[in-house]
Amino acid sequence: MRTRVKICGFTRVDDALDAAGLGVDAIGLVFYPPSPRHVEIGAAAAIARALPAFVSVVGLFVDAEPDWIRSVLGQVRIDCLQFHGDETPEACRIYDKSYIKAVRMRPEIDLDGLQRQYPDAAGLLLDAYHPGLPGGSGQRFDWELIPTARQLPVILAGGLTPDNAGDAVRAVRPYALDVSSGVEAGKGVKDAAKMADFIRTTNLATLEL
Repeated sequence: MRTRVKICGFTRVDDALDAAGLGVDAIGLVFYPPSPRHVEIGAAAAIARALPAFVSVVGLFVDAEPDWIRSVLGQVRIDCLQFHGDETPEACRIYDKSYIKAVRMRPEIDLDGLQRQYPDAAGLLLDAYHPGLPGGSGQRFDWELIPTARQLPVILAGGLTPDNAGDAVRAVRPYALDVSSGVEAGKGVKDAAKMADFIRTTNLATLEL
């Protein structure tokens, strides 16, 4: 099975179009004001409108109020929600959208239990734990923490770059890789050459499996 690629943290239309042209499967838009990759509603709507068919738009939220999420959904074409806070399964389900639940990985995390807790999630996004940061730390976690038996698709994030994308595919065999800072020229500004290298490396490693 092909390893999908999601690139997160877009703030500019041209960067998203570059990613689409390179074959990305999904782009992520961050609706979390403390993040340096936070995107305003107008810019997010413009990015989503500009994308061609078959490129999914994922909206990232962190313990956001339901009214705020509904407001974003009313203004931006979003295909899937990504929750990076302490959202309960019930809170994730109320929008009639597919959703991804992010998990900040630590040795004590019960991933089997979380898969049972969020059985209708489109996937679990496994990211590095960093105190005070809900994600986007650019740090890698110990991939040995990921069990080989999985009930839900695993989306691997955390410290990924073009240099280690192939290792991630071979070691974890995830459903998808999710990268942000590893393909940037600056926070929220993507580097087309790095995105191309990341997607190419991921595809080549998948072919080796």
